[in-house]
Amino acid sequence: MPRPADVALLALQVLGLVALNIAGEYLASWMHLPLPGNLVGMLILLALLLTRVVRIEWFAASAAIFTRHLAFFFVPIAVGLMAYGTLLRTEGAAILATLIASAIVGIMVTGGTVSRLLRSHPPEGS
Repeated sequence: MPRPADVALLALQVLGLVALNIAGEYLASWMHLPLPGNLVGMLILLALLLTRVVRIEWFAASAAIFTRHLAFFFVPIAVGLMAYGTLLRTEGAAILATLIASAIVGIMVTGGTVSRLLRSHPPEGS
């Protein structure tokens, strides 16, 4: 049984993430940005983390829970795809090719970035 203090901390962390999401939605709408509001909210969180206004430990517990149950967040997407059966039949191959190509590019860019970072900042003890 979780302690009330742990539940309160988790609720506060989730509330902080929701507040950042709402701020991102508002900012994207107000500034007419061509980005989804939730992405703007994540960019706000990234900026706050990079400037050390917010510490990563402040969201660690909620992030661990969200990561552990990540598969549940794909259920609404899968259900929503059912409404686009005709589109998927006609354009499914092109969509799949685009998804595969973008995944490959993303993996290559990430690998290159990590490789460069490791060369410029080798891990301690290596």
